[in-house]
Amino acid sequence: MKISEMNWQEAEAAAARDPRCIFPIGSTEQHAQLSLCTDAILAEKVSLEAAEPLGIPVFPVMPYGLAPYFAAYPGTVTLKVETLMAVARDVLASIRRSGFRQILIVNGHGGNNPVGALAQELMADWGDVSIKFHNWWNAPRTWAIGQGIDTTGLHANWMENFPWTRLPHAPAPEGEKPMVDLGLMKSAPPAVVRDLLGDGSFGSKWQRPDADMQAIWDAGVAEVREALEGPWAPTGTGAAS
Repeated sequence: MKISEMNWQEAEAAAARDPRCIFPIGSTEQHAQLSLCTDAILAEKVSLEAAEPLGIPVFPVMPYGLAPYFAAYPGTVTLKVETLMAVARDVLASIRRSGFRQILIVNGHGGNNPVGALAQELMADWGDVSIKFHNWWNAPRTWAIGQGIDTTGLHANWMENFPWTRLPHAPAPEGEKPMVDLGLMKSAPPAVVRDLLGDGSFGSKWQRPDADMQAIWDAGVAEVREALEGPWAPTGTGAAS
């Protein structure tokens, strides 16, 4: 259930019927030949597929996150840490005000992990919500399947190359790319990061067979659905808004 396809009365009724909802978050940043919105596409799609049979509302994906290391690549949008925290806090407060008390944050971008700490802070402040922070791509079974296929899954390589993140006019290069020095990359300013990465992939194959990717995807959807199904911590009256 997309919130974008509901009116306010339907959202009110959904929250009264079931306290669960999903808030997906992603990023808009370079992904080599893949879509700049890869992380947002994946976070939203995995959320929608997981929630659909349960009839759980999915809020629109937040398409911007923390990606300062890719700032030298045109099209990349990066927030400051304090901006991301402020936006996520306001969105979660609005979701709570709408009546939802069990909120699953489905994250598609590793740079957004500070939002998980924010969720803990908000639960302490509010006392009447249960918030889960779920990195869909490295949930236990999803990660294990990916590692079983190829241990080199990293940013903008085969691991993020799904049929729905590809651009028809920008096919993947043939062969493999040498792995980059991640330690050096993490200690470099954006212009140097671009020099080190070139096209933006961290290395290895740019693409693997679709059957491999579907196996990873199916596990990802299943684990998001399991997180939705629970268990959830009890929610009470809590502090005042």
